[in-house]
Amino acid sequence: MPELPEVETIRRQLIARIKGKKIKFVEVKLARMVNIPAAKFEKIVTGKSVKDIRRRAKILVIDLSGSWSIVIHLKMTGQLIYDGKEGIGKPHIIYTFSDGHNLKHYDFRLFGYAKLMKSSEVEKFLMKNKFGPEILDKSLTLHKFNELLAKKPNAKIKPLLMDQTFIAGVGNIYAQEVCFCARILPTKKVSALTAKEIKNLYQCLRKILVAALARHGSSVNSYVDALGKRGGYVPLLKVYGRGGKPCIGCRGKVKTIKLAGRGTSFCPSCQK
Repeated sequence: MPELPEVETIRRQLIARIKGKKIKFVEVKLARMVNIPAAKFEKIVTGKSVKDIRRRAKILVIDLSGSWSIVIHLKMTGQLIYDGKEGIGKPHIIYTFSDGHNLKHYDFRLFGYAKLMKSSEVEKFLMKNKFGPEILDKSLTLHKFNELLAKKPNAKIKPLLMDQTFIAGVGNIYAQEVCFCARILPTKKVSALTAKEIKNLYQCLRKILVAALARHGSSVNSYVDALGKRGGYVPLLKVYGRGGKPCIGCRGKVKTIKLAGRGTSFCPSCQK
């Protein structure tokens, strides 16, 4: 599933390319991708201009003129590709702009969505998800991070990092990488963390996500950016997908377990 670096990459690329553009027409090829009848979706969106593109957690919000917004979640396999390479399968929604360029929404496993709603309803919709603070927001200080952890003493750290109500935007890939960076076992309980480990965890969260964002994310499966290109962070992954391989730190063997239903890789020697 695209995480914060991947979704933010797409947001930045699209805002540079479609903000201010008018949607000449839209084609909904698969009605289940939208939340209202396809014909109604097409009628409302056609003729609207793109005012802004926002992100909250792993969700994109495209604000349109006329006080309408399209809320998009790419889920596991969604792709948004602007005027470039073809995605996986056939596009389910195609937005064509007045300058002839287009934006195609693909989702071969069909877990994602594009919900059209009045802009005034977006905040209420997002609040229902009870998202935690954004990791890269300056308001999430180390002190605030400590306060959040104090409320979850019995939680295991890796599943907690993936809990979108705790902090927003981290998924399975980066939760594993952050734990390795901080030298903390993913199974370790919050109550067992030292002040130094908490500081390392906080710093690694920001460090890993900033580095991944700089390389346009990680393409370990179907993710491509808005230009149809694969992210460049995979070569820098230290433990994700490396179960059974030598640890890049101590050369011991990376171990993989199931934790909260997700595959989780770590180094038993480097992480304590």
